Amino acid sequence: MTAAPLEAGPAAAWQEGFAALAAADPTLVELARRQHTARRTRLNLVAAAGPTLSEVVAAQALGFGSVTAEGYPGRRYHPGAEQVDEVERLAVRRAEDLFGAQGANVQPLSGSAANLAVLSGLLKPGEPVLSLELSHGGHLSHVSGRANLSRWVESAHYHLTAAGEPDEDELLSLVREVRPRLLICGGSACPRKIDFAVFRRAADEAGALLMADISHISGLVAAGAHASPMPYCDVVSTSTYKQLCGPRGGLLLCGRRSPVTRAMLDRAVFPGLQGTPDFGAIAAKAVALRFAAGPVFAEAMHRATRYAGVLADALAASGVALVGGGTDTHLILADLRGAAATGAQVEDALRACGVLVNKNLVPDDPRQAGETSGIRLGTNELAFRAVTDDQVAAFAAELAEVVARLRDGESPRECQAARRLTATAEGLAAEGFVAGFSG
Repeated sequence: MTAAPLEAGPAAAWQEGFAALAAADPTLVELARRQHTARRTRLNLVAAAGPTLSEVVAAQALGFGSVTAEGYPGRRYHPGAEQVDEVERLAVRRAEDLFGAQGANVQPLSGSAANLAVLSGLLKPGEPVLSLELSHGGHLSHVSGRANLSRWVESAHYHLTAAGEPDEDELLSLVREVRPRLLICGGSACPRKIDFAVFRRAADEAGALLMADISHISGLVAAGAHASPMPYCDVVSTSTYKQLCGPRGGLLLCGRRSPVTRAMLDRAVFPGLQGTPDFGAIAAKAVALRFAAGPVFAEAMHRATRYAGVLADALAASGVALVGGGTDTHLILADLRGAAATGAQVEDALRACGVLVNKNLVPDDPRQAGETSGIRLGTNELAFRAVTDDQVAAFAAELAEVVARLRDGESPRECQAARRLTATAEGLAAEGFVAGFSG
């Protein structure tokens, strides 16, 4: 079926709206212009970031976001939801198909909100949770001691070995000691692949539910570049913007043989945690999920892991230590413990070169979170750039040289390698995006 033309509907409204905005609020429009220019002139290697499809941005402006309707398709608490019911059903089907899930909830407003829905909706107050310790790559929403949720849910934390993997014996010992109701695998700074079978065995030891947070690897999972958690995990959460090229938002998925049903997830999200969902974001999620099922996305995700390996090898060759010894994913975590420069200082110096990375804690970091002893790099956006393997290798060598010199105490102002990196980064950013991706 051919879609009706947009001229008399959303497209006309966009044109009128943008013209009115430019006239009424030129300051905001100028900031948007600067942001657009910045995206075209620098390389974003922030591991938690990824490029957003233009179609996703357009979907958010279709007008669905103006609909108020709590509840779920066919069971809303407000009238006038006929079209957004179909939008939500479409997004749910695409999420289930993409990840092979037996159920999906597309309403969470973020990945953290998705995690909080599970913790508040499937657990009782005081029930224990076992998750990865924050400085070892965990996340605040996994009941870190700094998060408010830790006030009413008991928490304990496991650690990673020098190889970047959990020690299965230690994990089993902790499970037997803590007897968690929920075991969480995944995190925000884990460069090595997750062996979901190891966590399933540990969860079974205590009769615990197993949740995987795949926010950082959901694109790799969708593209087959990382094993799927669906055969092993009861619940899977993810954000939709880090790797899925979608809008700010989250997803919850039911594992293939999970006792957790979609109805349970639905109740956990609404009325458990949220009210009216953002239907504009849900429409945009549907667009991103469709794109993630296609070949352009799959090829990019395999490039992401390949490019990350190139960056990791270059850093190691320059003498920069890597957490876990390297990477199996899109993410690299450089270890600057004992270095002259902090993670924050390296972040600032690379930003001046047109390369965005972020400071990050490393295991047992002696520095505070505001300065850190590590930097986290990721290749989500680089994988969609129209660049060659040779260009990436040359860029990686220059980046590694700058990091090594900064680590050894060289001033960014005196670093000749930094000037070379600036020119290279600007050239790569100017290449634009690969065919089939409208970023």
